[in-house]
Amino acid sequence: MKEKTIKVDYIARVEGQGALNLDITKDGKIENLQFQVFEPPRFFESFLIGRRYDEVMELTSRICGICPVAHQITSLRAIENALCIEPSQQTKDLRKLIAISAHIQSNVLSMYFLSLPDLMGYESIIPMAKDHNKIVKRGLKLKKLGNDITDLIGGRAVHPVTMLVDGFSALPSKNKLQVIRKRLKEAKQDAFDTVDLFSEVEIPEFTRKCEHIAISDPKEYAINKGRFKSTEGLDTEETFYRDHIYEKQAAYSTALHSHVRNRDSFMVGPLPRVNINFKQLSSDAKEAAKRSGIKFPNYNPFVSHLARAIELVHDIDESIKIIDRLQLKEEKREITCKSGYGSAITEAPRGSLYHGFDLDNNGIVRGADIVPPTAHNAYNIEKDMNEFVKTIIDLPLDEITLKCEMLVRAYDPCISCSVH
Repeated sequence: MKEKTIKVDYIARVEGQGALNLDITKDGKIENLQFQVFEPPRFFESFLIGRRYDEVMELTSRICGICPVAHQITSLRAIENALCIEPSQQTKDLRKLIAISAHIQSNVLSMYFLSLPDLMGYESIIPMAKDHNKIVKRGLKLKKLGNDITDLIGGRAVHPVTMLVDGFSALPSKNKLQVIRKRLKEAKQDAFDTVDLFSEVEIPEFTRKCEHIAISDPKEYAINKGRFKSTEGLDTEETFYRDHIYEKQAAYSTALHSHVRNRDSFMVGPLPRVNINFKQLSSDAKEAAKRSGIKFPNYNPFVSHLARAIELVHDIDESIKIIDRLQLKEEKREITCKSGYGSAITEAPRGSLYHGFDLDNNGIVRGADIVPPTAHNAYNIEKDMNEFVKTIIDLPLDEITLKCEMLVRAYDPCISCSVH
């Protein structure tokens, strides 16, 4: 066979600046495979040092405009752990509701607008909308629902302003929550239709058994808190994250590569969440998964699209449950500064997100440690790519290139997060 070089200088339809390079030799070997993140590093961990504990969530929010909610909640929980604060159930419920709203808007963006054009044979959403207007409108409607819930609880849809250490600066209106509840009920059919859509579109047949990691809780589908758990036996408290995960610098990437200690790469995100926490999904989400015909656990990274759709059904059910139990009363906040280290892991839409902060006696940050989902996934993307290309090696060069980009988009990388 002829030598082939895959070179994508700027991967389209992902958040941030990334490239892809690999060579296929005459005898079919994959060489020089690089998922290159060339976006400049942003040094958040450095400039957080010297800032007050109550500024941290505002600053980390600016790591990303797509997943600011996840960064805020993870920072807040890490700071609260450092200060030995246990928030009220109302605060936990409101945080989970706004976290779910961020999952809805981000996962819908990924499914409908970043990846679906690939799966339906279009180069972007614009020409696809001409032929599939109803599908695109459904995606826009679902994304707006997520945005509006974030806006209602957080004060605005991007970089919310109401979340504080141990509480909220303002509570949402009960009447407006009931309006949202009605919209959630109406959106349920759209969620089912989304599962059906992503069950029917053709995806590459590719499976690579690798370690999948997500936080997990036996009582609920974990989003904001849980044990750090994997398909290969890892099961630990968030406090011991650094005992198990370490990072290496790749010379060609401004995103660090994460490894499980004494093992290798791993995957985080919607597919690992569904694989690990399938039992905690709502009954309707489980039924939708069963109706899809795809069995879980599943190790085809392209099934991540379907996993997002299944989570969408669950997210709607969970949001309604939270709204129904919220009483919404004003609560006092009393913060006493003390020195200590606190860490937290949550599930951002793209996967497990780690924050750790060291505070002095005045609540001033002495050290910061942040690992976003794409920093967890970057190395695993390369490992998947190496095996995936072997299955499509006889295709024309342009088809191999497209399918490689599709694999990256299945992970939905947030590159700006990865170079925090």
